[in-house]
Amino acid sequence: MQHILKAKPHNEAFIDGEGWNQMIKLLRHTMSLSGKTSLIAIIFMFLIILLASNLPAQMYSTHASMAARYDFALAAPDINSPTATPFQPLPPTPTYIPAYIPVVARAIPPTPTPTQPEPVAFPEVQQEVQLTSDEGRSWEDYPGPSVWPDIQVPAPVGILSHPEDQVNILLLGSDQRPNDSGFRTDTIQLLTINPSEGTVKLTAFPRDLYVYIPGYTVQRINTAFGWGGFDALADTMEYNFGVKPEYYVLINFWSFVDVINSIGGITVEVGRDFCDHRDDFGEFCVSQSTYWMDGDTALWYVRSRYSTSDLDRGRRQQEVLEAAFDQLISLDGLKRAPELYNIYTQNVSTNLNFDVLSSLLPIATHLAESRQVDNYSIGAGQVYSWTNYSGAMVLVPIREPVLEVMRQVISEP
Repeated sequence: MQHILKAKPHNEAFIDGEGWNQMIKLLRHTMSLSGKTSLIAIIFMFLIILLASNLPAQMYSTHASMAARYDFALAAPDINSPTATPFQPLPPTPTYIPAYIPVVARAIPPTPTPTQPEPVAFPEVQQEVQLTSDEGRSWEDYPGPSVWPDIQVPAPVGILSHPEDQVNILLLGSDQRPNDSGFRTDTIQLLTINPSEGTVKLTAFPRDLYVYIPGYTVQRINTAFGWGGFDALADTMEYNFGVKPEYYVLINFWSFVDVINSIGGITVEVGRDFCDHRDDFGEFCVSQSTYWMDGDTALWYVRSRYSTSDLDRGRRQQEVLEAAFDQLISLDGLKRAPELYNIYTQNVSTNLNFDVLSSLLPIATHLAESRQVDNYSIGAGQVYSWTNYSGAMVLVPIREPVLEVMRQVISEP
């Protein structure tokens, strides 16, 4: 039977010509058998043919073809590769479908017709002082603020009535250091001289007075000179206190020491017991008595304020100025006038010339005999303490009490 079936490529079995001849011979032999046996043999032959047509070709191939059947064997698996971990696949991300939002049409309201604005009331200000002369001033006489103030700007005082020959000189002490362009006048004393009456008055102004500086703003009075020079400070004095000084003498604290030493020191009438810190000495005290002071001691005395206040410092400054004035108008001082003038011009900034100083010699001679200088101050009864928006403590003048003092200083008796 194996000679009948032949292998066919592509796994098919077939019967060639020789196989068919043998098949016919076998069929004839089968048919020659008896009936039942012949029928069984025919069925058997049919099954053999049917089976042969479905057998794989490799079963009847040669030994070479048997070897070739292993060519398609799979490669051995890599046992070192990790086995994939089974996981539950993620569900698909749902697609966002925005809900329908109906658009509601709204009517645009009509633009209102502009109307005439209501008039704005002017801020209340203190009434302008009633003066006894025709030299009053109004708002229009001064420039407005260039920086918005944090307190109400008072009305201007104007110029108070005063003798025609009156001379007003500002005596200023600054904290300016060498090569320092900015400074403040922490000492402000107004020297008022009335030659026809033979009187001299000295008025202390605390450095923390919170006043209107025309053209600038409401600020401490000790900033006026540094902001706009002597003219700004003179306008400030006129606007707030009713007097416009014609002259000034400005000295820094270091030159002050030299000037005091150049006149041989001063003898100071100390009005109250006083103690405060002093460099290289610790706490330094002077009692109510008469003291001779050199330049360094005098500077300590006029500058110290930690144990007292700025108002008390003004009082001590007046004591030192009186002592220096007494020394200058002494007979020795008058004889040394040219020499002292040279020292004076080298250590101070001023608009006082020698001619003006010479014109004041008669009153100086009179004072050398009388030794009378009347002291005034803008003090506790004329101001109230206030903390401004930047957190600084200042002294705000009270109009009528201030003018009551200024009339005593400036006006005719």
